[in-house]
Amino acid sequence: MHTLPLQLRFNDVDMMGHVNNAVIMEFFDLGKSKYFADAGIPVTPDEGDFCVMVVHVEVDFHSQIHWGDQIAVTSVVSNWGHKSLRVKQQVVNTATGQPCATCQTIMSGYSRSAAASAPIPDEVKERVQRYDADSAQ
Repeated sequence: MHTLPLQLRFNDVDMMGHVNNAVIMEFFDLGKSKYFADAGIPVTPDEGDFCVMVVHVEVDFHSQIHWGDQIAVTSVVSNWGHKSLRVKQQVVNTATGQPCATCQTIMSGYSRSAAASAPIPDEVKERVQRYDADSAQ
């Protein structure tokens, strides 16, 4: 499981005194981007033809995040398909261990040159699985 500590910024907090739900979605995006980059999945156009893209997102909000809270986002691929994968994530209050929000994202393999969905190469699956196994130790 990949963990990315997050630093709250002043503009993350809304007029209600908590982190806005839209900002939490940005936290999930940051977590996915860093997870895939660390695991070796191409995330920028200069890294080749294959990438992954979001096709479905489900989020549950469990507790508020306030200015000064210590938080992190965790990410792991929980399921592989031929052309898709499912990423499970949590934004967690690291002081209490409580989840603030949970997210499940379905992502599709994508060929930039064909501008169409594409099978996920075995090499990509192996890199992520190896990264997850190394991170667990």
